[in-house]
Amino acid sequence: MNYNLLKDKTVLVTGGAGFIGSNLCETLLNYNVKVVCLDNFATGKRENIAPFLKNKQFQLIEGDIRNLEDCHTACKNVDFILHQAALGSVPRSIKDPITTNDVNISGFLNMLVAARDAKVKRFVYAASSSTYGDHQALPKIEEIIGKPLSPYAITKYVNELYADIFYKTYQLDTVGLRYFNVFGKRQDPNGAYAAVIPLFVKQFINHESPVINGDGSYSRDFTYIDNVIQMNIKAITTANKDALNTVYNVAYGERTTLLELATILKTYLSEFDPAIKEIEIKHRDNRIGDIPHSLASIEKAKQLLNYNPKFSITNGLKAAVSWYWENLQVS
Repeated sequence: MNYNLLKDKTVLVTGGAGFIGSNLCETLLNYNVKVVCLDNFATGKRENIAPFLKNKQFQLIEGDIRNLEDCHTACKNVDFILHQAALGSVPRSIKDPITTNDVNISGFLNMLVAARDAKVKRFVYAASSSTYGDHQALPKIEEIIGKPLSPYAITKYVNELYADIFYKTYQLDTVGLRYFNVFGKRQDPNGAYAAVIPLFVKQFINHESPVINGDGSYSRDFTYIDNVIQMNIKAITTANKDALNTVYNVAYGERTTLLELATILKTYLSEFDPAIKEIEIKHRDNRIGDIPHSLASIEKAKQLLNYNPKFSITNGLKAAVSWYWENLQVS
């Protein structure tokens, strides 16, 4: 990728202290790009950005996207926005749809307004594979979606609608990236809404049995963080006008069942701790709002953005497991 296109540019990463946001900040800083991070630390972690605070190219703004003034402050003199700030998790949105809506829709709209007013060149935002809802055909193709199955999915679809309107009405160039089950370093294994991979890793390391929802046959297109970083950078640097003002799947393009996932993790972690080989995998009922199967077509991203994901599920899990083994505190 040509990071020279970002020379002397400023990139705002909202939710920059979160899992995906901090990885984006790190990559941009590694290429000497000026980075502004906006985060309220509701789910982001200070330790994720602690190594960047002494970097002259990094600026932290502690603020909330639900506050329009904070958004205006963050967007000042910014060239590009990578909008990652959101409240994730289907179960969280079912438990508290009002807060999810407030952050993911009202906060998103604030950011669009602030980006428009600051005349930002491009607004790239985290969309979601949950937008496909009850549409059952595989692989998922960007132009064909179903009805949302959770409040979270509704909020992410509304983001796409708002982004489209801001291009058509105010000529703000936008790109939506529908993430498919992203995993990798700095993904938090703690808390009630932890993603499945860091949660399973933590349980294996602690010699606890991971619990799979259902019989383990549900499948996902698990996507390593470096593939996601690649797509974000391509989205803000592409010169192809036809690639803008649309949405893309961000995935590897292969699906893995939850039972296969747990088995692979057990195998890789057993290399560090042989006792993990003997840990039993348990099951419970499926969760409300879960999509049974998820598999992305990545042809559109390949054609229009020259997307070329480098990390398969196995390569990604190998890298993630090594990071977790070195960094995860055993509870």
